[in-house]
Order: sequence, then C-alpha cells, then structure tokens
Amino acid sequence: MDPSADFIEDVRSASRAMVRALGFMGGDFAGTDLSPSAVHALIEIEQGEGRLSARELGERLRLEKSSVSRMLRKLIDTGLVRECAAADDARVKWLAPTAQGRSRVASIHAFARAQVTGAMAQMPPQQYRMVLEGMRLYADALERSCDAGTGSAVSPPAAPITLHSGYRTGLIARITEMHALYYARQVDFGPRFEAVVAKGLANFCARPGLHEAAGPGRLWWAESRGRIVGSVAIDGEDLGPGIAHLRWFIVDDGVRGAGVGRRLLEAALAFVDERPAFRETQLWTFSGLHAARSLYEAHGFTCVEERPGDQWGQRVLEQRFMRPRP
Repeated sequence: MDPSADFIEDVRSASRAMVRALGFMGGDFAGTDLSPSAVHALIEIEQGEGRLSARELGERLRLEKSSVSRMLRKLIDTGLVRECAAADDARVKWLAPTAQGRSRVASIHAFARAQVTGAMAQMPPQQYRMVLEGMRLYADALERSCDAGTGSAVSPPAAPITLHSGYRTGLIARITEMHALYYARQVDFGPRFEAVVAKGLANFCARPGLHEAAGPGRLWWAESRGRIVGSVAIDGEDLGPGIAHLRWFIVDDGVRGAGVGRRLLEAALAFVDERPAFRETQLWTFSGLHAARSLYEAHGFTCVEERPGDQWGQRVLEQRFMRPRP
C-alpha cells in the first residue's frame, strides 16, 4: 500500500527539520570549518584504514569524479589527507588521514556523539531503539530507491566495516545471538549451545586485565553502521601455558563473503605472533563448515584431531585445529 499524501509531507517536513538541526544549511558543520561533504569524506577515509581509493570514495558519497577530485585536493593541501601508492601496484593510490586528519576526525566524532547524546536526552529511554531502527530502515530504503531511480543495476556501495577491540555495551548479547542463529541453522543447535556461548563469553569479558595492552587475551569485533557484524577472541589462559585459544569466531550472514572473517582472523593471529610466550594457536570447530576450514588452512592451521561429540545437544564430528608459531 502506498503512503498517503499527508504522510509523505510529514516525512519531508521531518527531513528538512533534521537537515537544519544537523547544520547542513550553512555555517560550521560538525564543529569544523569544512563542508558537509568534506566531513563525510574524512570519516570514510579514516574508516577505510588506508585501503580506500578516490573512486571508491566517490561511490560511497555518491559524488561525481570532478567533485571528489576538487575536495580531495583541498583536504591534501590543508594537510588532513595523504595519498600513498599500493604496495602491489604503484598505479593505485590509497587515501589515508594524516596525524592532523586523525585529530580532526576524532573531534568530529566527539561533536557528533555529543549531538546525539543531547538529542536522546530529550526523549524517554524506551524510545531510543525506535529512533535507531526507524532511521536505519529509512536510510536503507532511500539507498534502494535512489539506485532504482537511476536505473542502475549496480548494487549500492557497501557500508564500511571497521574492526575494534575490547568491550562495548551489548557485545556479549550480540556475539551470542550471531552464534545461536548460525549454528541453529547449520547443525540445529538449541538453547544448550546458546547458554554455553553466553556463559563462556561473559566470563571471558569479565576477566581482570583482559583489555590491558599486555593482557593474555583480547576480543575483536567488526562494526558496520553501528551494528556488530563479526567477532573473534584469543584466550591465552584456558588451554595452558604457551597455547593461544582462538574462540568466538563468527561473521554475520549479511557480510559473509566481504572479507570480514579474514580481517578478524588476521588481527587475532597478529596478536598471537607478537607475543613470544605463545608457541601455538588452537581452535575447535565441527566437520562440514567448509568455508571456515578453508580460511583456517589458508592461515596455517591443520586439523590434528577429530572425535564425535554431543555436548551441544546434537551429535557432530568435533575437530581441533592447530597452528604452530611461524
């Protein structure tokens, strides 16, 4: 059913009010002297982690090539952005923020967080989730509508995915949810599996010293549009001295095939390799998860043990993989 004319005008009015409140109509934007497009460009470049080209930036911002070129030239001339040649192809130029650019992005994030916090303070907490879900739904619908309107068969640019480490509110619940949904579909695991994942993860996150730089373990998570879409952890304590246990490695269905799992795994293994106390890394999984096994083997893991087990409520062939220290 199509929306009524009155509803459409109400949405347009609310959109204009939001544009005015966010500062898109002129003057300082996000607490800077930059244009809105330059502010968004800086954020995308910072989140691109040195692997974003000018062409990809234009696609994400939906800007013409000439507009992107002029904007980038200003950002480079003012010392906020630098270009660097790709290691495997000098013709490819990656964009990265300078130290000054990172400082500017940090201030932009701080300004935006304060802006959101101030707005949320004007409504009761029970409405927070309603606001978030409504904005996500409308933003996604706008993207799809814009692509349909241009007649383009090309999918909209994927949202940037960033990696973080440590704890954030809701992390335990979200990682548990991803595990429960995936393994319920793959091997019909039920509440016993979900409870074990939640308990083990909660205990891990509550360990003293876990999030310190020299701690024996760490948890990484991938984020896209404010939503956790993947995780992995290194536990350096539960399997004994010298053994790093790779745990809670999961990727959300919506980003499978986008390289998120590879990035998470490489971050975890880099953490292990930087610590001489670890002589090997181990993980447990199940037979039949072919994509995961290929990824493990590509990063030096070998299956060293197989045994049937039913501790999760279904009988599966459990597998232990081991990777020696390089």
